[in-house]
Amino acid sequence: MKIYTKTGDSGETSLFGGTRVPKHHIRIESYGTVDELNSHIGLLRDQQVDETTKAELIEIQDRLFTMGSILATDPEKAVLKNGKERLNIPKITNADILKLEQAIDRMNEDLPPMTHFVLPGGHHSVSFCHIARCVCRRAERLATALYDIEPFDKMVLQYLNRLSDYLFVLARKLTKTLQAEEIQWIPKKEE
Repeated sequence: MKIYTKTGDSGETSLFGGTRVPKHHIRIESYGTVDELNSHIGLLRDQQVDETTKAELIEIQDRLFTMGSILATDPEKAVLKNGKERLNIPKITNADILKLEQAIDRMNEDLPPMTHFVLPGGHHSVSFCHIARCVCRRAERLATALYDIEPFDKMVLQYLNRLSDYLFVLARKLTKTLQAEEIQWIPKKEE
């Protein structure tokens, strides 16, 4: 596979199916942000995390590639002339979302209850997790904007929503595991 094609030199790129769109198109922003999120998850996976978390993060990265493929497909060309779907890959399913929810519940069992918002930080691994969470939220905002224009599989939106929750709870778990300080945000009173 050739890395450079020069077809994007004029500021356009191709979707799956061949449709050309500007590189600033909401669809490109949407799957580009999912790709950025995937890179942040990779950085998080390279931190001091247990084997269960590493395995979860690898599976999440796989699901993000699937999501990116869904978002990069022109809806008008999603089905081939022979009736088959252009993307011959497993879709995002309820089971994928359930795995995230189960992981969230499992991690939450060992954490103190939340009484306030927490300030991101305390350890570089925790900070990487919060950055990934914020990028996930941005990916979700862009995907919902795209969905309003050109609907796609709604499971993508649900997965992104649940993934940001997973990343928040993982940040709290890492804070505890790494014995970092969890600083609560307690608004100051006006004098």
